[in-house]
Amino acid sequence: MAVTFCGVLVLLAVSLCGLNASRPAVNQELSTLFNELWQLDVNRMRPGIDYNISVQGRANFVSPGNHVVQDHASLPLFSSVDENKLKNLTTATSFMKLLDNYEFSTGVAERVTAEEQTETNLFLDAVLQTEVMKRTHRYLVSKGKSSSNLRLFKNQLHLIWFHLYHRQRNTGPDSCGFEHVFVGETKSGTEIIGFHNWIQFYLQEKNSHLDYKGFKARMNDLPDQDDHVLSLQFSWHGLVKPVGSAFIGTSPEFEMALFTVVFLMNTERSTTVLVNIDQCQMELVVIRHGRALGTAYPKLLSSNSRHVRQHSH
Repeated sequence: MAVTFCGVLVLLAVSLCGLNASRPAVNQELSTLFNELWQLDVNRMRPGIDYNISVQGRANFVSPGNHVVQDHASLPLFSSVDENKLKNLTTATSFMKLLDNYEFSTGVAERVTAEEQTETNLFLDAVLQTEVMKRTHRYLVSKGKSSSNLRLFKNQLHLIWFHLYHRQRNTGPDSCGFEHVFVGETKSGTEIIGFHNWIQFYLQEKNSHLDYKGFKARMNDLPDQDDHVLSLQFSWHGLVKPVGSAFIGTSPEFEMALFTVVFLMNTERSTTVLVNIDQCQMELVVIRHGRALGTAYPKLLSSNSRHVRQHSH
């Protein structure tokens, strides 16, 4: 079966009836760059070879705050993952060491130990050695958005992704972009926020902390095991995420690179960029928290080159 990049429309508080009217034009320059990064992502896991997923049933609509939902997936999303390969990928192993460094509940101040600082540094060093981030760095330097000095670029990435800030005001700094996007958080004990990473999803599912409830998509969109972006419903620590989206199989550096570029190329608090990557069209959404990242996620609009066929008609 041919590997497709994606195959599900992500519905994240987007009104379908107003989607076409408000959709921005495709950013051709970033599409070209991100396709290049896609090709350079040698640490990407391959569907059907390095991992297998079982998308199962379509999840129901769930209103926010409702934590009793019908389960349309009796099996885990990940039926298998080649952990030996995952553990032999330097960026993935250093990434996984960061996942237990955070208090997942907002309102609980983060305390960063010397060991955790070292783990963060090692992760950034590993990311900076990949061709994906080297190409990203060259692009950002060419646009005057980053220094050519590698140490300063590393500091910039640290500020964007790891700078601690207040997500809830009644405590010490309790959040950062990395925690929100890659680890996931709970807010006020009532909702899951963030949590857009497949490795964290797999590990939490494997350890019985997370229960996949089914996929989310428009009625004419059906995901399959080759899709590299999925829209999902799941429960975690007793709470339900009605709909969340994530890349599947991609490396941490690929995701970090895409969202870093969108973050630095724009100054608005909320930015949505429309791009074509491989056979799909998606919006990349980035929301700032001052000089750091508040959240970032993909919203899939079409897959299997359907947007190309529609345009040709």
